[in-house]
Amino acid sequence: MPGKYDAVVVGSGSGMFVVYEAVFRGLSVALVDKGPLGGTCPNLGCIPSKMLMFPADRIVEIQEARKLGVEADIRTIDFPFIMQRMRHSVEEAQRQMGEAISELRGLSFREGEGHFVGEYEMEVGGDRIRGDRFFIATGSRPYAPPIPGLDSTEYLTTETLLQLNSVPRSMAIIGGGYIGVEYAHFFAAMGTSVALLESTERLVPGEEPELAALLKNALSKRMQVLTNVDIEEVAKEERDVRLLVKEKCSGGRFAVMADTVMVATGRRSNADLLEVEKTGVGIDERGFVKVNGSMETSMPGIYAVGDANGRYMFRHIANLEASLAARNAFTGQNETMDYSAAPHAVYSYPQIAAVGLTAAEAAREHNVLIGRARYADSATGEAMMETDGFAKAIVDRDTHAILDFHVIGPHAPSLVQEVTNAMASGGHADEIAKGVHIHPALPELVQAAFRNLSAE
Repeated sequence: MPGKYDAVVVGSGSGMFVVYEAVFRGLSVALVDKGPLGGTCPNLGCIPSKMLMFPADRIVEIQEARKLGVEADIRTIDFPFIMQRMRHSVEEAQRQMGEAISELRGLSFREGEGHFVGEYEMEVGGDRIRGDRFFIATGSRPYAPPIPGLDSTEYLTTETLLQLNSVPRSMAIIGGGYIGVEYAHFFAAMGTSVALLESTERLVPGEEPELAALLKNALSKRMQVLTNVDIEEVAKEERDVRLLVKEKCSGGRFAVMADTVMVATGRRSNADLLEVEKTGVGIDERGFVKVNGSMETSMPGIYAVGDANGRYMFRHIANLEASLAARNAFTGQNETMDYSAAPHAVYSYPQIAAVGLTAAEAAREHNVLIGRARYADSATGEAMMETDGFAKAIVDRDTHAILDFHVIGPHAPSLVQEVTNAMASGGHADEIAKGVHIHPALPELVQAAFRNLSAE
């Protein structure tokens, strides 16, 4: 007979929030994970990548220090040390998590790749387990587009590049979304000659057009940036890889040469590896698990959170989804996710952060007021000689409810947090204005953007 549990959690990333909730309630729970422990974020995504972006930021700041009257030279960049430091941190986190899991009473850890064999039954390592409730938190993996020749070319992804020990001489990065622009910044700072290629008209297409334009202008000073292009073929030559590129507007064709190719064209759900179709759970056309606002799938008692459902593919949102799903499953309540105050950040150079709707979405649904402020309009921004960065705030004209906020420039992920907190508590623009901001300090930029609201 299969082992029977009150809950089966598949994935040890955000799924651990469900595990802890179940154990706390005294329920029997099985955790299924093929490793590495912790999921995508601490092993292959946000944590290791930010450990790489931090030294890259310092390098570019040193290179730009001349504008402040500081002449500095970078003598060496110890790329192997930077990579090993990152990997050591990842390994230590895995070790600590393994110890924590082993100490959880009431938890059965099933290490291996599981797949469904029935509606509420899964096979792991030759054993079958059943659960009253299942939580799919299996994350995602890199997606590679069907470009002719790409499959026969060795290329890097966000996962494989973490094993590099020597810096590439040149690199073509296919994809100018969040991942592409972050790693373009990193490798350019390390000394790689980078070509960044994006099929849409602008980089980070989900961001405000003004922010995307500023980012492209800034990155173009350090690398080749090509937008609105198609890659028709990838071919391995004697020394380099040749990418045949077609400009969508002109139809012109040219070649981009690089010794290394990285693919950063998005991610796909890992749910297919579970053979979820055997449960009756619905899948959308992109392969993500369909869920309702309560994170429940089309099968009662089966939930999907994080990248598996593809709604908001950020770890901080996945954690909230997992906690909500656990409360709904174990208490019988019916909470629904509210993404209106869900922030995100792009750790490129300059950094980008935003929360809420886009300006176009806000204008379709509301009468809006828009406020802008430049970094240089604040005393700290002036001291930094930050001439390009800015913030953009949008509120409802009638209620002054905050609809969205966008910022590009130094410390953008930290600056957006004040607005995120205000939105989460039902905040209005007036409350931002009433807050006492240290002078001089960079958060005055936030206050200035809301102070400059007007109809455009």
